Amino acid sequence: MKTAEIAQRFLDYFEKNHHTIVPSASLVTDDPALLFTVAGMVPFIPYLSGDVPAPYQRAADVQKCLRTNDIEEVGKTPRHGTFFQMLGNWSFGDYFKESAIRFAWELLTTSDADGGLGFDPKDLWVTVYEEDDEAHDLWLKLTGLPEDRIQRLGKDTNYWSTGLPGPAGPCSEIFFDRGPEYGIDGGPATDDDRYVEIWNLVFMQYEITNVRSKYDFDIVGELPAKNIDTGMGLERVAFIKQGVDNMYETDQVRPVLDRAVALSGRTYGANHEDDVRFRVVADHVRSSLMLLSDGVTPSNDGRGYILRRLMRRAIRSMRLLGVDGPTFAELFTASRDAMKDAYPVVADDWARISQYALAEEATFLRTLAAGETILDDSLAQTKAEGGTTIAGAEAFLLHDTYGFPIDLTLEIAEEAGLTVDRSAFDTLMQEQRARAKADARSRKRQLADTSVYRDLRAQGETTFTGYTDLETESSVLGILVDGVSVDRASAGQIAEVILAETALYAESGGQVADKGVIVGPGFELEVLDVQKPVPGLVSHTVEVSSGEVGVGQPATSVVDAVNRRAARQAHSATHLVHAALRDTLGKTATQAGSLNRAGYMRFDFSWGQALSDATKSEIEEIANNAVRDNLEVTTRVLPLDEARAAGAMALFGEKYGDTVRMVDIGGPWSRELCAGTHVATSSEVGLISLVGESSVGASNRRVEALVGLDAFRSLAAERAIVSQLTATLKTPRDQLPARIAELQASLKAAEKKIAAFESRALADRLPQLARSASQIGSYRVVAESLGSATSADDVRSLALQVRDRLGSDAAVVALGAEVSGRPVVVAVTNDAARAAGAKAGALAKTAAAALGGGGGGRDDVAQGGGTDASALPAALAAVRDALGAA
Repeated sequence: MKTAEIAQRFLDYFEKNHHTIVPSASLVTDDPALLFTVAGMVPFIPYLSGDVPAPYQRAADVQKCLRTNDIEEVGKTPRHGTFFQMLGNWSFGDYFKESAIRFAWELLTTSDADGGLGFDPKDLWVTVYEEDDEAHDLWLKLTGLPEDRIQRLGKDTNYWSTGLPGPAGPCSEIFFDRGPEYGIDGGPATDDDRYVEIWNLVFMQYEITNVRSKYDFDIVGELPAKNIDTGMGLERVAFIKQGVDNMYETDQVRPVLDRAVALSGRTYGANHEDDVRFRVVADHVRSSLMLLSDGVTPSNDGRGYILRRLMRRAIRSMRLLGVDGPTFAELFTASRDAMKDAYPVVADDWARISQYALAEEATFLRTLAAGETILDDSLAQTKAEGGTTIAGAEAFLLHDTYGFPIDLTLEIAEEAGLTVDRSAFDTLMQEQRARAKADARSRKRQLADTSVYRDLRAQGETTFTGYTDLETESSVLGILVDGVSVDRASAGQIAEVILAETALYAESGGQVADKGVIVGPGFELEVLDVQKPVPGLVSHTVEVSSGEVGVGQPATSVVDAVNRRAARQAHSATHLVHAALRDTLGKTATQAGSLNRAGYMRFDFSWGQALSDATKSEIEEIANNAVRDNLEVTTRVLPLDEARAAGAMALFGEKYGDTVRMVDIGGPWSRELCAGTHVATSSEVGLISLVGESSVGASNRRVEALVGLDAFRSLAAERAIVSQLTATLKTPRDQLPARIAELQASLKAAEKKIAAFESRALADRLPQLARSASQIGSYRVVAESLGSATSADDVRSLALQVRDRLGSDAAVVALGAEVSGRPVVVAVTNDAARAAGAKAGALAKTAAAALGGGGGGRDDVAQGGGTDASALPAALAAVRDALGAA
């Protein structure tokens, strides 16, 4: 039974049982405490927690998920995958335990021919929470399972909570017994891989508080509306139904594995370590494909870092399988073909997806080449010093700064007959992970608990009137101070105010929040920010300027009209620039983020190289021609599917409801899903002036523009500068570039002459420096400050010449100078000095320590530097002392 057929049977069954079929949400979640949709329940959290009323009583879905917390287990167990699909059925205050158990058992055990999944009841086990007698008795009553195949387990496995105050409850899990050839007897309680969990039924029935850990909390009481949250792992069911040993060999994953096998020339099943690598490649390529299809792009932080890590682990695994060259063109194509029936976007958006994948692979292959060069130098230095171990800090630097995998460092070091201080490396990694976990916990504490808004949201959605009105009369529904609900707030306090209706725009879709005030009888509130803490609820962060505001009072939201007009101009300008980019660069130049505020717009888009000046001018001209043409701006509210069918562009990562707002500028030329505020016609945008273009990642670019009056003022300032240059240089405007180039050439020539004079002046000091040599222990030593120098190369050249003047006796030269305001010390030694134990690298480090910096190098020539030029005499004295103590 194919994976897609299993999913369809699940949806068909629950649709027949009166569930609303909900499409999968994006892998990119809008939950601020999460990077990705890590579980099937994530899109439903606002409904399960009661923060937002559920739009349906029953629902079923197939949800895309991505989880990397156990990434090291990928390929080693039959069931661990980073990307997976959860089949879920949900009840929001409708049915509870009895129906949830009956539905699950019926679907699992109904025959294939009758539309079920065809599991034999004798192969199924069930676990329940040890104190949940109700669930235990229902399993006996509804299924006929023998008592010994219903096991009671503790909170650590069979009790669900988020780890935060809110809903919680016991759960019941269904397991498939793979048979004695896969492990020991004893059922799921043995925690053996023989028993595969396929379905988890969560019974949310309690409210918890005073949460001390995920399994230590106080139960307040039963929820007023009990919910059902279930999850069945699609990949797990698929590998069982397809008669294979693990999820990597199912129909949606195996084609990538097979392609990797063909590229490597090795045999799957012949070697355990190779098999793990093949599975890692298959899993990570599929996960990367799905992340790219949801708009995530490789970067060095956040979601982009996770994607980059997955892709690089796949490349690394192929390398360990003997393939050094590029493979993504073939591997990603195989994954696309396996997934496109379930997720057509991977084929529809293939040009963009493959562009990112191939660019990232090429970048990492270059990184590997550069890392190997650095590692080779480290290996050579370790051997030259008689060492046998690469420092853990060196391996960590390669891993953390250059992205060079530790296992490649280990492999290359072993080939060179050396080892790596793995213990020190692991310590540094643990410290880094601890810092990351502490940051994540802090972010979760700050952002995750939205229960304070629950009662306010239960009163209905906040109505936004700002598309047509700049003032709206309403009433105060709630007031929060420091996250606590209060009845009133007085002058000087910062508070959150919730209104039933508002004309003030809440930050979203790249557009910043409106400025304005809220006024009422006897009070005035300055609006500092406007946000949506939970879907459908608008919160105004305000400072009470005067008076006292209370719950239930009438209040009028007033938008700053000048700021709103400039924000509308900027947002519409963003759409125009997006359309101009696609006209100029093609359809793969898709939006990757934006920011619009009064007078300014920033637009990120997928593109792998810098834009030429001619291209930037063309984009700017197309956008301004659209302004000149006074194109009509129209908005329509329509079903999401209809908008997409009409060609509307959607912002990756943005969450859309069943109905959306579509904004057209000039008809289909610019057609985007957008909830922001816009001008009525394109001419109202005014001038658009591109002021910047830069890289924001390996495959993303950013353009910045000033809009309207801000653009005019910027160009006026530039005009004033040009006029001033024209007058100062006595050169016509059109000849300014040539005149400035001429002056630059003259300045460069003068600087070269000065540098030559300074170099000769340094060289003239050669005899005097050689005569200044003094005997320190067994070394003839020159340790002098040169004052200022043009470059460190000049200092190094002079130091080598002085060394040569000192003959074959053990000689050490250390010269210091101030180069471009920063101190530099160069240390050199001859053969006799090195034989006596003097190492230039160690001496440079000694000098650099006195300068407040760092240094090092070879035993014969080394350099150090720092920040404190006044410490040069002390640095040279430290060199003398080190030689005297030798």
